[in-house]
Amino acid sequence: MIDAVQALCSSNELREAGDAVGFDVAYAGQTCRAFAVRFDGQPYAYLNRCTHVAMELDWQPNRVFDPTGQWLVCASHGAEYRPDTGECAGGPCRGGLVKVQLSEDHGVVSWHPAYNLQPLVF
Repeated sequence: MIDAVQALCSSNELREAGDAVGFDVAYAGQTCRAFAVRFDGQPYAYLNRCTHVAMELDWQPNRVFDPTGQWLVCASHGAEYRPDTGECAGGPCRGGLVKVQLSEDHGVVSWHPAYNLQPLVF
């Protein structure tokens, strides 16, 4: 079976350590928010849910990076995550963010709805 992809945004909409692009995914039988960001030139996407308390990370709409642009941070409790892996890097978090599979081709970032979302375990 060929993995279906869904266009998310143009590549230039994901700026290095800039605002996230939000989108909806199915996870555990629910529709949940996810976000895509660019870090070290690569696009990454995660479920927008802190592992400490199941709350969205955004400190303002689509703002998930800390002021240095080096960490994804939960606005509610300060948990920090690595943008390239989703791994907990500090603060009150367990494990890592739930990764959403992305691809980038011909100036378009797409996500893979058929990819089974799994919590990262470190």
